This record gives sequence, structure tokens and C-alpha cells, in this order.
Amino acid sequence: MNIQRFTAPTSREALAKARMAFGEGTLILSNRPTEHGVEVVATAEDSLNALEQEHAGAGGNAFAGQRQPPASKQSYKEVATQVEEDAAQLSMSTLSFQDYVRERMARRRQENDPKAQQMPRELPSEPRPAAPVSERVAVQSAPALSAPVAKPQVPPMPLRKAPAAAAPAQAVPQGIARELHAMKEMIEDRFNTLNWLGQARQDPIQSNLMLKLIRAGYSPMLSRTILERMPETSDAQQAQQWVMDVLERNLRTDANAPALQEEGGVFALIGATGVGKTTTAAKLAGLCARLHGPSSVGLITLDTYRVGAQEQLRAYGKLLGVVAHLAHDQAALQDLLGLLSNKKMVLIDTTGLAPRDPRKREMMDLLDLPNVKRLLVLNASSHGDTLEDTVTNFKSPTGQQVILSKIDEAVKLGPALDAAIRHQLTLRGVTTGQRVPEDWEAANAANLIRASMRAGNSSAYDPKAADLGFIFSHSSDSTLAAGGLDA
Repeated sequence: MNIQRFTAPTSREALAKARMAFGEGTLILSNRPTEHGVEVVATAEDSLNALEQEHAGAGGNAFAGQRQPPASKQSYKEVATQVEEDAAQLSMSTLSFQDYVRERMARRRQENDPKAQQMPRELPSEPRPAAPVSERVAVQSAPALSAPVAKPQVPPMPLRKAPAAAAPAQAVPQGIARELHAMKEMIEDRFNTLNWLGQARQDPIQSNLMLKLIRAGYSPMLSRTILERMPETSDAQQAQQWVMDVLERNLRTDANAPALQEEGGVFALIGATGVGKTTTAAKLAGLCARLHGPSSVGLITLDTYRVGAQEQLRAYGKLLGVVAHLAHDQAALQDLLGLLSNKKMVLIDTTGLAPRDPRKREMMDLLDLPNVKRLLVLNASSHGDTLEDTVTNFKSPTGQQVILSKIDEAVKLGPALDAAIRHQLTLRGVTTGQRVPEDWEAANAANLIRASMRAGNSSAYDPKAADLGFIFSHSSDSTLAAGGLDA
């Protein structure tokens, strides 16, 4: 059996050399990259025919496996053209390549045997015989050539025509198509996550920062989005400072705008039950009274559900020298706003409702009045999922302004700042205690980010380094829902 090796800088040139040696009936047995390029092992189809006859015992002609020279000498240009065609054919799948080899050898036998040309072709319903050993060897080694030679995304060559009476393919139902598309996106996301985790484990700086962000309470979504954009650096301190700078730039505050007590206007404090809306309203009223006098402030409460809610706001009003009013419906609220239109600041204390409470829609409609600005009060000590649910259900479509309350009670500030960054909320201030109006601070992004990244006491809820793979492999897409991140 005549088997030769051909070495060339590229696979295409090696195929051309093989075809020059064996002619049109060239079969590629294997290929592999070498120091000098690509090595191709090839033989002629006649050699495989002789080997098959030896195994079948059909004859012992010692000269049957000798290579037959090509009928006519081909130019190098013609050989290169045929090599390109073979390169496209070799990009087929393994099953398609097996069919290709069998089809080609059967056609070769029919050309050499006149009797075979008169015999009917194999029926599709009959079982296909097992391929000879020589064909199996060629099939197992030849597809390896498709990787360096074939161009990407070349469709397999059809080897048999479909019957004329075949029914047309039915269209895939739209529901199944959507499910397949969703499954494809999920698989791609999982592979991307595993790939990213593998790279992160190889970089100890990135791995430590990722663990620090998760322990500080930041979500896997935001943590991964930031770290994927982190430039390469050999200094852990510089890397941590870069992460903090990114968080600071993306935390929106009113640092470049007048403070609430200086801006003035009508503000309605909304939020869940027990987040500190009434106390926050009293603090803002006290700040405005200090700056512009008690006569510049108006207080209105809509809380007719909670026991003692009206008395609490009236007690704060007496301390400040401000009268607190009660509005039962939108008509009464409009009348009171008209009565207090000469005030510098009017604060509306609303009923605390759960984010999914059906009455929330009624209360939000009640506040749907001109010039009424909504301030969402978020409890900074709440769990990240609770904050996410509150922001999603109370968020205004035109941009939401928020106040972080109970900073002094929060073990981790990461969840609250994470929600503010991802949803692009504008932070107008923070409350640090129960004193009115002393425990109020302006929103300072740098101070809040530094406070969130300070290492606290170890907790049973803090993940370990070995847990990060599980956390990130089950997290959602790393793309921020609210838009791009300023890195």
C-alpha cells in the first residue's frame, strides 16, 4: 500500500502536493501540525481498493495496490483549484464525510466494473453494510484536517437527493422557537460565566476584589460588570482604588444641585412600611425651618391607616412650630396644597404600604398632581432582595429620587448602593439616627462608597472563595438592566 507524507507551510499547499502525487483519487488519511508547518498523510483510492480485496480474499494480486499515474499531467493552478474544493468538502461533519467516502468509492467501482454499472443501486430501506477497515481508518483520521483547512461556517455538502414525494418541512411553532432561543442564550451565558470565572481564578487581585465586593453586599451582577472592565494592574491597592472610583462615579447624588431644604417645593415621601418616612419628613421640615423660618414649612399627612400616625407628625410639628394637616382624599389634598402654596417647602407624609399591596396603586394615583415630586425612602439596613422589590414597584418612569434612611442600623451599605447604581437613582440625602433634625447628612458618594467597602466583622452569611463559582454560575446576565456603566 503506497502511503506518503507531505509537509508544507499550510494545509492547502500540503493538499496540493498530495494531489500532484496521487491524482484525482487522493484520500487524506490524517494531518497534524509540525514545527515546519502541516504534515499530511495521503494515499490513492486504488490502494484502499487493493487492501479491501485482500481482506475479502477476492485475489492476491501483488500489484493491485500500486499507484496508477494520473491520465494527464495537471498544472499546479488546476491542482490548487481542486484542493480548494476538497477543503470545502473536508469541512463536513464526521457522518457526512463517511457518506462522502462510501459514495466516492462506490462510484469508482462502477467505473472500473461494467457489471456493477448495470446493477441497481442500494435501496434506502436496506441496512447499510459496515464500512471496511481501510475506510474506517480513513474516516477516523481525515476529519481532523477540517480544523486548519476549512473556512468557518461552511455548510455540509448534500450527498443524496431527497425523494421527490418528500413532504415539505413543517415550520417550527413560535412558542418552541422562543424556548429554543431562550435555552441557547442560557447555555451561552453559562459558558461565558464559567470562562470568566476561570480567568478570575488565575488573577488573585481580581479574585480578591470579587470576594470583597460580594462580602460588602454588592450583587454578583454589578460586581462582575465592574471587574470585567478592570484594567490589568500588578498593584492590589491600585486595583481596589479603581473599583471604588468606578462605584463613586456611578452613584448619582445631588452634590451639584441645591439641597432639598434650599431647593424647596412639594415633596411626597413614599415607601414601604416602617422605613422612616415620618421621621425623615420631620427632619427635612426642621432643616427648612432653621434656614427659612417655621412659617416657610407645610406638613400634610395621608396616613389614615396606622394608629397614631397623625399624632406623631403633629407632635413633630409642634416641636418645630409648624401645623400638620390631614388629607383624606385627592380633593382635600388639592385644597391643602392651594392653601400652602406660599410655603417654601411642603412635605406630604404618605401611608406605608408593601410594594405589592393592591392599595399602592390607589395611593400613587392620589399623588398624581402637578408639581408634586416623589421621594422614595429606602431602609439602608434591608436585604438586597427587599430593596430590589421596593425600587422596582415604587420607581417612577421619569427618574426616581431617593433618601437612604437608618444608615446607622445598616451592617452593610452595599445592597442599598448597589440598587441605587443599577437603577440609576438620584440620592438626595441619608439619615443617620432618630434625632430631629440633627441626624441628617447630605449624600456624599465618596464617603458612602468608602463606608461600604470597609471590612466588617465576619458573618455566617459571608461567602467563601470556594462559593464564588456557585454564586456567579447561577446569577443572571451581567449586563446592567438600567444601561451602561461608566468605567
